[in-house]
Amino acid sequence: MISSIQTIEMHTGGEPLRIITGGVPVPEGRTLLEKRAFLRDQADQYRRFLMFEPRGHKDMYGALLVPPDHPDADLAVIFIHNEGYSTMCGHAIMALGRYALDFGLVVKGPEETTVKIQCPCGLVTANVDTHEGITGRVSFESVPAFAYKLGQFVETREYGPVEVDIGYGGAFYGILNAASLGLDVLNSKTRDLAAAATIVSTAIKEQIKITHPEEPDLGYLYGTILTDGELGNEGKPSANICVFADEQVDRSPTGSGVTARMAIASARKAIGTGEICQFESVTGAVFTGQLKSTSKLGPFNAVTVEVAGHSYYTGSAEFTFEDGDPLGGGFLLD
Repeated sequence: MISSIQTIEMHTGGEPLRIITGGVPVPEGRTLLEKRAFLRDQADQYRRFLMFEPRGHKDMYGALLVPPDHPDADLAVIFIHNEGYSTMCGHAIMALGRYALDFGLVVKGPEETTVKIQCPCGLVTANVDTHEGITGRVSFESVPAFAYKLGQFVETREYGPVEVDIGYGGAFYGILNAASLGLDVLNSKTRDLAAAATIVSTAIKEQIKITHPEEPDLGYLYGTILTDGELGNEGKPSANICVFADEQVDRSPTGSGVTARMAIASARKAIGTGEICQFESVTGAVFTGQLKSTSKLGPFNAVTVEVAGHSYYTGSAEFTFEDGDPLGGGFLLD
């Protein structure tokens, strides 16, 4: 029975993050992936309680901090959303970097503070800017990212054959130019973009088998990113919108999505090591991505990307359940 759950509320680029600070027991399991599986299979009521109405909404996002099993991690996190449990979340990493610093989970540095966060996809290093007069700026260095498929066609009833790239940035995304669907990221209605991206996601899931080279639990399509077709490397940000999980719309430029886009651009030899690109979301928020290094991950040529943005606090909350409330466990409207 849920009685009371405490949270800290933040956002990055307009995308919310509900950080659970009390009221949810540590999930059973030796590793982070085992804890994530336990929460998903045995204790999903906490996700529904906090993400769904009446306390949340279809586009709410959350983070549960748990003890890490990685020897170098300062903390570990399980990400939650309207459909389940994601493997990576860049906007959440930025917010959690600030949270870890401000709430004493790490020791503050004079100019920059490093926070090592174990995610389901691996260890991610966040760097919180602590220069005087700068508020909210956080960057993180991604796990190895790679292009999984380039120029792959999927069949859709609504649009016919659609050409997509599939990239991995801690999670797998389908990536394509919105114009190929007759849409414009910054001028079309959000609901139209979300519906189109969902059609593409459904087609990819049905027609393309996705596997991760090292961890089977990471091998699935998380969402689809519609872009303006630009790279964002000529002084003007490239606009994109990410639609993930159950038609959930990311208000931010999407940190793991930026990572995947940079990996795709690198695979196409459109950018090189050290190059910086900018990415803008539907809220006008901008993330930067910089190609840091190259490596191999299984059969794939991989890259490491540094993504930067700004996170801010919006409040704190205590959520309760009143006996007899038939809707108190959470609900969503289609």
